Amino acid sequence: MLGGGLVPGVLAVVMGATGIGKTQFGISYAHAGIKQEGQSGIIFDLTTRGDSQGQAEYAERICDWKLRTRELVDRIDPAIVWDADEIRSDYLHVFHRGGRRVTIGDMQPEEWQEFKADLMRRLDQTIAFFYGNFVHGVRRAVIDGVEPTEKDSDSFQFHLFDYIYHQILRKEHDWLARDLFRVHYRSQQENVMCHEYDYRRISGLLLYTCHEVMLDDLITRPIQSGDVLSNANTVIMMGKTRQGNKIGRALYVAKHRGSACDESILPYHITEQGIAFD
Repeated sequence: MLGGGLVPGVLAVVMGATGIGKTQFGISYAHAGIKQEGQSGIIFDLTTRGDSQGQAEYAERICDWKLRTRELVDRIDPAIVWDADEIRSDYLHVFHRGGRRVTIGDMQPEEWQEFKADLMRRLDQTIAFFYGNFVHGVRRAVIDGVEPTEKDSDSFQFHLFDYIYHQILRKEHDWLARDLFRVHYRSQQENVMCHEYDYRRISGLLLYTCHEVMLDDLITRPIQSGDVLSNANTVIMMGKTRQGNKIGRALYVAKHRGSACDESILPYHITEQGIAFD
């Protein structure tokens, strides 16, 4: 499908409707890091819906992988990142599953201000989760749970994703450490330099839920200015297909830079072991 695989150091997006198989794709990709880089990838869950994305269940069923969940705490000691046994984890869910709508326009001004304040309180733990895994060899990050909106700019999930991508994944390791340790950076500088990593080797995969269900509709979907797809290096579309009276699933690589790419539409089905191509 992709001759050289997903390219490190750039953004890849897998998009499709709810239930099409995006999370299974992301789980398989993250777990493949064990063979490629010696460490499984991490999963950052942005969902605010009342239901889970099922990452832990999929990981155990598809890959026999028991996800280590990082729990949110009231206060975190940033120095925990140097202890692999403490910080090395596979999954973090930053929001409560309260069924909150993801569009800024659905909130009153005071609700939006309260939400931003709450998010800032969680940001230190988000940075610690990513940085603490990266310094211990993780090179794959999967961002899941992004819900559909009319425009990306209307969604607070995309505001947070934009921060994570530009200010965490694509940032020099020592500058990210400064964001984490702040005024205590100098006391931690020796440890920071002993745990240097190259951010250009980190792969980011966004699992993006859209309104379009049929693959044909996805392929003809216009890309708007500022759309997350316009900045992605790779865009993989997953959707339903129809042949006569049968509905199937298929995958199409709509955009890819950096290696050879198969232009075919590839039918697949979901099994107990995840995605299987027909």
